[in-house]
Amino acid sequence: MHTRTRYLTQAALIAAIYVALTLLMRIFGLDSGAIQLRLSEALTVLPFFTSAAVPGLTVGCLLANLFVGGAPWDIVFGTLATLLGALGTRALRRSSPYLASIPPIVSNTLIVPWVIRLVYGDASPVPFLMLTVGIGEVLSAGVCGTVLLFALKRCKGIKWA
Repeated sequence: MHTRTRYLTQAALIAAIYVALTLLMRIFGLDSGAIQLRLSEALTVLPFFTSAAVPGLTVGCLLANLFVGGAPWDIVFGTLATLLGALGTRALRRSSPYLASIPPIVSNTLIVPWVIRLVYGDASPVPFLMLTVGIGEVLSAGVCGTVLLFALKRCKGIKWA
């Protein structure tokens, strides 16, 4: 397959899977709010393997936030948090795989609580929101993402863009 086609296909598939996983978590009410567990955030380790994951995750987050009815500022800053996390993971691709989930955990833990507070008017203190969002990110990006990363590392023959 042509490299550009592979790149676009991988980015589109990552975006679609991100949206699908977010909508799945929506069924359980865990996709947004002060306590959120987005399994889609496990995909934020994919920039460790391919640069196509950066636009894939960004577009996936943007679409997911649109589909779940996020406020405009949530869509902007939530997507920005995912973009920054993906870029950070991509920058760490030559380091230890154990570090791959750190950038998305940090970016979401620092940005999303402010969105919850300022955009949605949650009266909880920002440090508490950082704790709750951070725990969700550690579980989804940290634990699930690291499991995904090591599972993919074991798969030989995958052609990343």
